[in-house]
Amino acid sequence: MKAKKIRIGIRDVRDALDDFVVAGEALARGDVVEEEKGVYFTSLEAFRKALTPKRLDLLHLIKATQPSSINQLAKLAHRNIKNVAEDVKYLSQIGLVEIEMVGRGSAPRVKYDEIDLRIAV
Repeated sequence: MKAKKIRIGIRDVRDALDDFVVAGEALARGDVVEEEKGVYFTSLEAFRKALTPKRLDLLHLIKATQPSSINQLAKLAHRNIKNVAEDVKYLSQIGLVEIEMVGRGSAPRVKYDEIDLRIAV
């Protein structure tokens, strides 16, 4: 079975805006533009602030155990539920965690096996 990957990239805002303009011009001409999927940060420092060791541990724990709730994840991580909930919310906002409705609650999910980090030079 092929591992599912999520791409994380680091590129500055100017490069991202340039890519946006090129895609817009291609669409205006009627060209087909391939959707680029992934999560991008403007610097290595921004990446490091977003993916702290504790957040990376949560990603691994979610993938390995598929907890039924944030509360269960907090117990498995031996962390305060408020902090875990904030981390999961942030990871969801940047696209690294999906939240599934389970009964009346919600459960975090990681739907990839690897993170592919790319840094533009």
